[in-house]
Amino acid sequence: SLLSLCWMYICLVTFNDREDIRLLKLQNIFFSAQIFLFFGVIFVAFGITGISLQWQQEWPTVPLSLQATAPFLQFGAVGALTLLSSFVFHGFDRAKTAGSKALIASAFVVVSAAIFLCPLFIQSPCLIAPSDLPDKPKLIGHRGAPMLAPENTMMSFDRSIACGVTAFETDVQLSKDRIPFLMHDSGSDFLMRTTNVKEKFPDKRFSHSANLTWEELQRLNAGEWFLKTDPFRSVSQLTEEEKETAKNQSIPSLLQLLVLAQQRNISVIFDLYSPNQEGDTNDTVSTILDSGIDPSLILWLPPAERDTVILTAPGFIQVYKSETKMFDKGGNHLNVKYSNLSTEKIRELRRKNVTVNLWVVNDRWLFSLLWCAGVSSVTTNSCHQFQAMEHPDWVMAHGRYNTIWIIVDALSCLIMTGLYICQR
Repeated sequence: SLLSLCWMYICLVTFNDREDIRLLKLQNIFFSAQIFLFFGVIFVAFGITGISLQWQQEWPTVPLSLQATAPFLQFGAVGALTLLSSFVFHGFDRAKTAGSKALIASAFVVVSAAIFLCPLFIQSPCLIAPSDLPDKPKLIGHRGAPMLAPENTMMSFDRSIACGVTAFETDVQLSKDRIPFLMHDSGSDFLMRTTNVKEKFPDKRFSHSANLTWEELQRLNAGEWFLKTDPFRSVSQLTEEEKETAKNQSIPSLLQLLVLAQQRNISVIFDLYSPNQEGDTNDTVSTILDSGIDPSLILWLPPAERDTVILTAPGFIQVYKSETKMFDKGGNHLNVKYSNLSTEKIRELRRKNVTVNLWVVNDRWLFSLLWCAGVSSVTTNSCHQFQAMEHPDWVMAHGRYNTIWIIVDALSCLIMTGLYICQR
């Protein structure tokens, strides 16, 4: 039971990365009624180990989550200990030998001490005075608003504007005739997931963007897949008019997004999937400069040919994926996965006036924790959910928490003492 509860907790806190996790395809296995419980536990342990190996990148989320949940888990553990103490006392009284009594008493004291005193080791950025709470992180729309519209389409970016995003996050590739367009999937998965390329070109397979011209790309539908697969189980929230709009989406060019960004004064940050690094970078920079967008709205993330980009477009804001490279280049904008920075590191960087953006943050508890830590912005699929949040899920002054902790522990000790006396 304890093993199952721990695993349920881990699954819950790693739900933020549900779209990135590849679940194992498990076959149905039947056991006869005579199999011993021991072998069942061994099987479960091996199963969890196997899945854990597949989820290695998600494990850092677990200690991070404890910063959000540990204060309340401790209160729950105290309550459980108090309720179970009656059974422990009963077992202690029924023990026939002094050795058995000593073992039960020792185990109970050790467990109780661990539960009662663990708040001494609890660290959470949300244990601060409400007056010290940092500003709410800005929102960056991950491929627009992919829960409300097909990702990387103009509808998706339009929907993200309604969420109050300060930047559009997208992915850029170049067509055969050198037109930058928006598409995330590349390599063998290029166009397969988010377009009807199988229907339009049934006898062809495309491995990268340079296989098709811009005119050919424009013939593809980039919205029907969203209604069919319902990737975020959110299609039911759309009106019939919105579903019709989603159904008719096409692949947008980078220029289309730049025009929208300029009109709305919203920044643009993107990954560049580039088989031809130098040529693709130059053509992308030229497209941006020719669009007339304010250069300060471009958050330049691709590391390839960065020095050339700095010379060609000095107005772009340079964003780095590595803290070391950022400081080496004299930069002050960092973009990394949320689990790659501790909350203390976030605070340290913010004290150095580094703008920190973390991706991809989708769950309330995680957004709340990073808000308390003082992160500058988050890239998210859930901009419509975070927009309405006026404060983190919880904030508590450390002194107040200590007072509650001591009171809860003291009450538990009194109740357990009463239970022990009543059972004697």
